[in-house]
Amino acid sequence: RQFFFLMIRRPPRSTQSRSSAASDVYKRQVHGEQNIFFTKQMEGDQAVQNSPIVVFVLGGPGSGKGTQCELIVKNFGFKHLSAGDLLREERKSGSQQAELIEDYIRNGKIVPSEITVQLLEKAMQKHGWENGKFLIDGFPRNEENCQKWLNLCGNKVNTPFLLQLECSEETMEKRILKRAETSGRSDDNIEAIKKRFVTYITETKPVIESFQQIDKCRIVNAERDIEEVYKEVESIFCQL
Repeated sequence: RQFFFLMIRRPPRSTQSRSSAASDVYKRQVHGEQNIFFTKQMEGDQAVQNSPIVVFVLGGPGSGKGTQCELIVKNFGFKHLSAGDLLREERKSGSQQAELIEDYIRNGKIVPSEITVQLLEKAMQKHGWENGKFLIDGFPRNEENCQKWLNLCGNKVNTPFLLQLECSEETMEKRILKRAETSGRSDDNIEAIKKRFVTYITETKPVIESFQQIDKCRIVNAERDIEEVYKEVESIFCQL
């Protein structure tokens, strides 16, 4: 069930204290009247039952998110939505947001949450909302992402867990530089890669830790060969 209300805006603090506080908020709300999602589930609300399943897939740049998502789609019938791909497509569309998105991506920064969430929801509607199954790759990347998702989609979807692909910076850098030979992506260069690593550690890791606090994070060692990684991923999705 949906637990994004655990991400509450507050003054900056250390990663450890932020994650702990988020867990405390969850624990207070999951047993109280404020947990409307839990209440709806228990009451058998039809709209909630027919809402799409969303599994978030996170990992550093080059951890293999896209590759593993392709295999999950093939074997479990999910639709794969890459937040990064949607943003890159919008950047090429010539829309009013295109230049803004280009500037953020080129500098390894996180695009404003409202833009990303709107693109994700639009894509989910396009692929079939009711009873849909979606992998959202590369989102949520920070706590603002979580809060905006809650505001716009929080009570519309079911989220059983977040899948994290864990990989060393050294391995990810080698993979990205290899990909850069053919990808044509403006952010597949050593300068942007370093910025993306910093962003992942400082902004995305706290999100992952918050999901761990409430036992909603499934961590897979992504250092291994594709087949070995997928074998573990497959065992996780077989439990859905």
